[in-house]
Amino acid sequence: CAWSIERPPGDTAGCTFCHTSSEERCSTCHQRHQFDPKVARRSEQCKTCHWGKDHRDWEAYDISIHGTVYQVNKTNPDNFDFSKKLSDADYVGPTCQYCHMRGGHHNVQRLSTVYTSMGMSNADRGAPLWSEKRDTWVSVCDDCHSPRFARENLQAMDEACKDAGIKYTETFKIAEN
Repeated sequence: CAWSIERPPGDTAGCTFCHTSSEERCSTCHQRHQFDPKVARRSEQCKTCHWGKDHRDWEAYDISIHGTVYQVNKTNPDNFDFSKKLSDADYVGPTCQYCHMRGGHHNVQRLSTVYTSMGMSNADRGAPLWSEKRDTWVSVCDDCHSPRFARENLQAMDEACKDAGIKYTETFKIAEN
């Protein structure tokens, strides 16, 4: 898998509980006894794995403007009709699935940004290696926002990740002493 290719097996052993291929582990997103796409299209399904100390994605989404719009409107089928396929969805705000599983595609990593965890926090997010991934990320955002808005926010996220990576590295140096 793309998420583990460059990492030693020991670093990813615990990750395989959730991060196996979608064909092997459908129940990660779809409830085991109620295999209903309507359930899998809700952002809360991602919360199962993507929250807490090592995956703060849910917390970041939940307190963001997108998460707030979702929380306020998710029970109104006029705003979030989860019975529609993702490719036909017209939500008032994005869910995790709407952006990361564009059109119902099951490779969530395909539409994510540059890796920032698992030893990648100090990666040069603007490096040419990442340009295609970054352009794709901007194209997802410009469904609702201007490309300039998306690029400015990506740049702000880069700066925040860089600062956080520096602090993270400094902390470990102190702890080593």
